[in-house]
Amino acid sequence: MPPPKKRPRAYDSSKIRTAVLAQFGYVREAVAALTPEQLALPTALGDWTVRELAAHLATGLESVNRYLEEPEVRGAGGPVLVLSEWPFVTAAFAGDISENVKAIAAAAPPDELFGRTAERIAALLPDASDGRLLATRVGAMSLGDYLVTRTVELIVHTDDLNRAVAGLDIPYDRQALAACTRMLADALAAKAPGASTEVRIPPYAVVQCVEGPRHTRGTPPNVVETDPLTWVRLATGRTTWREAIEGALVSASGERADLGDLLPLMG
Repeated sequence: MPPPKKRPRAYDSSKIRTAVLAQFGYVREAVAALTPEQLALPTALGDWTVRELAAHLATGLESVNRYLEEPEVRGAGGPVLVLSEWPFVTAAFAGDISENVKAIAAAAPPDELFGRTAERIAALLPDASDGRLLATRVGAMSLGDYLVTRTVELIVHTDDLNRAVAGLDIPYDRQALAACTRMLADALAAKAPGASTEVRIPPYAVVQCVEGPRHTRGTPPNVVETDPLTWVRLATGRTTWREAIEGALVSASGERADLGDLLPLMG
């Protein structure tokens, strides 16, 4: 008998909205203090500079404003994209996103981009329903789900900024990091359904995945455990499985505990 279908994880709307705005605020404050020399530094994202990475962070949240200003998706507008599928459909748009970001970064300074986005979202978001369907780049999504994806964008690229600029140390909002961690863990479970391996990312997430004998009680025979930031880096290709194992950033026990062939989840 196949295992029962898992219910999608539920997120607290109020906490997600607060987390998104808090993380955006942290980034905005840090970017405003960067010098021209720091903005010109390279990043680990291809040929993007810190200035272009900052512009991407601003436009990532500005997309919420843009979609809210467009007509709501209604009727037979096609299938609604669920959260667990979102990480797997973003890579196809990477080229277009890169070109847009470079143009935006060249046209306006980061503080202007962040200020405009913050002002607009303060006006548009409070009265918008989580159930409103948005016509996003990757397909129709509810506003509530799309805001969860913004925690991934903000946390992943906050980490990119911190690694690009020595001593920057932008903080991570706890709720934003939790949502990002959980969403990417659920994506792994969707990619490799099963219950033979338990992946633990304390204190935020535990998921079961990978086909094989189902574990029911006691200590699971296959266990993977790591911290939230390492998990985010593994899931998005910032760190490889081998690097994490060799650096003792991941503990993995059991014959089905090697996740190297399943990662990254996002390109």
